[in-house]
Amino acid sequence: MQHTVSQLLRERGIALSAPIALKECRILRPYLLERSGIGDGTAFLFAVPYYTTECDDPARNISAYAVSRDYHRFFAALFDEILPILREHFPQNKFAGFTDHSPMAEGEAAVRAGLGFFGCNHLFLTEAYSSYVFLGEIVTDAVLNAPAGEIKVCKGCGACRAACPVDLTVAECLSALTQKKGDLNEAERQAVLAHGCAWGCDRCQEACPVTLQAKKSGTIYTTIPFFKEQAVSHLTAEALRAMSDEAFAERAYSWRGRAVILRNLELLEKGEPT
Repeated sequence: MQHTVSQLLRERGIALSAPIALKECRILRPYLLERSGIGDGTAFLFAVPYYTTECDDPARNISAYAVSRDYHRFFAALFDEILPILREHFPQNKFAGFTDHSPMAEGEAAVRAGLGFFGCNHLFLTEAYSSYVFLGEIVTDAVLNAPAGEIKVCKGCGACRAACPVDLTVAECLSALTQKKGDLNEAERQAVLAHGCAWGCDRCQEACPVTLQAKKSGTIYTTIPFFKEQAVSHLTAEALRAMSDEAFAERAYSWRGRAVILRNLELLEKGEPT
């Protein structure tokens, strides 16, 4: 089964995958497993690389993960394609796919499965793609020999913390600030202006030595067509207003509503911080 899952993922541009016993995972939402009819079993963790050359655009004003269409759409199509194949190959077993809204602590499970390690910025990192990956898992009731490893962390060089534009001990992460609903106070407005990004913040990722090495070697770039198609690296208020509801719904920033990112774009387009 492990070979089959790995092969199906590799055929779709996903090279990093590994199994881990469900009993070794920290289960956060057991009801998701219950709905799938899965109790004991195995989770196949995998990391989907999403970084493209469009993300290198110097004019990019949104987080790299939002340059492509919403990754949830990629996973939905992936599971619709892969799960029926697995059910056909292994009719005696149950299978379910998850990402983001997952039964388990995904990052922790991915590290213990051997796919990568945690950085000082608390992000999951891989040697090949740095932190520019989306995590997902295929869960089955098949009990495989899949022991878990220890939690691994980065070397702690501190580059990510040094690059962070705010003091996280006293202020909210700028990524969270750009997603805040309602009006911003003056300090928050100035922070967004100084940051120059209408959605998200990649500063800690960009400064990470793992990212720099992955870019230098070229491994950071995904081969998956989904993340290259309909990429938008620089967004304007005018372009956002012109988006149909259907087109807007396909973007990662749509979940907070049009008004939030439009507020940020209008703020950035009005001028520089005082």
